[in-house]
Formats: sequence, structure tokens, C-alpha cells
Amino acid sequence: MTYLLINTFISLQFLLIYNSLELTNKKETLTRPTSSVGVESDLERFSENKTIPDEIREVTLEALSYFPDLLETEIDFQFKKAIHGSVMQAQPKISSLFFSSKKTRGYRIKISRELVLEDDSIPIEDLPRDVLLGWIGHELGHIKDYLDRSALNLLGFGVRYYLSNTFITEAEIAADSYAVAFGLGEKIIATKNFVLNHEKIPLDYKKKIEKLYLSPGEILSMVDTDTEGNQEEN
Repeated sequence: MTYLLINTFISLQFLLIYNSLELTNKKETLTRPTSSVGVESDLERFSENKTIPDEIREVTLEALSYFPDLLETEIDFQFKKAIHGSVMQAQPKISSLFFSSKKTRGYRIKISRELVLEDDSIPIEDLPRDVLLGWIGHELGHIKDYLDRSALNLLGFGVRYYLSNTFITEAEIAADSYAVAFGLGEKIIATKNFVLNHEKIPLDYKKKIEKLYLSPGEILSMVDTDTEGNQEEN
């Protein structure tokens, strides 16, 4: 019964957050990438106000191409030796919370230099391209969620994220919802399937993903909903 109630709550939260984004209605027109964005020269325009490690530059620029409204947003992509309990983390720069407006606020996305396995590790750039694209896209979804929040709200966001599993789930649903709405649904599914099905990814990390994040099936439902909405508009 408890398991059923938790899943019902999460499903309701998913529906509320996804519907509240209003990314497919007339309030915001999405610019999705065309087949030409795979050309490096086309992708370079998305490097404005960004710092990106060379090893993941091309795939990061491709992820950014799905979020053209982040073009003027300052984002630093930073390799870290390890991030406790995570592979990537998107955060506002603390200094910009106090000294910058929402429009000029800066962000960073921390990226583990290697994906740690049970008895080995994989350089992050050696992950399958769709998996890495989905992972970075998810973090960009977090930044989309942060854009309109006040400094005080973001400070409270950080506190609640570390204190409440329920809040973590809500935040991760929001990030996935943005990524799906901007066209990265299949990549998000690829990332989740990679984590859950890889035989050497530590079990504790898999359990965390299963407990706190949307499942591949739930993401697929979001993709189907988004596709149906676009078909109705056309």
C-alpha cells in the first residue's frame, strides 16, 4: 500500500509539473534542431558564454542546440574527479546569486571525469553518444528550471534538495520535463536505460535512480504526450 501511494504521488507530481511548464502551448515556441546541427560549424554558435572541455565539446554543443534560449546564459561545464553520489550536477554560481540579476546569473555543470563502475571506470567522453547527450540535456533541463527562480528561492532549493527525497524527485521530474519538451526525450531514455541495464554500474546508484527519478517508461509517456500535442497543433 505504501509503495502504491508513493508511486501515485510521484505520478501526480509528474503530471502537475509537466503540464505547468506550458512549453508546448502558445506561450513559448520551441526551436528544435534541424538535421544540419550535426555539422560542427553550425554547432559552434551555441558556444557563446560557455566554457566546455575539449573532450566533450561537440556533444555538449549539440545538447545546447536543443535549448537555443540558453544562448546568452553563462554556463561553465567543469570536469571534476568525482561528484559524491552523482555523475553530473547543475548549480547556480554562488557569487552570481548575490551580485547578478536573473538575466545575467551564471551557472556551472559539474561533470565527473569518469563514470565509476564496480571494478573499473569509463572516461566520460567514451560513453555512447546518445547517453552522454541525454545526461547533459538533463542537466540543461535543471538550468531551465532555475532561470526564473529568485536567489532566495534557489538557496532554499539547494537546502531542500539535500534534505528531502520527495523534493529531489520533484526537481528531477522538472529537469526531465524540460529536456523532453525541447526534443531530448529519446536521449533521456537512452541514458536511463544505460544506467539501469549496465551490469557493472554499482547497485546503490541504480537503486537511487529507480527510487528518485522517473523510469524510462514514464519518460516515454512524456515523449508520447509531447508528440501528440505537436500533431494536434499541426
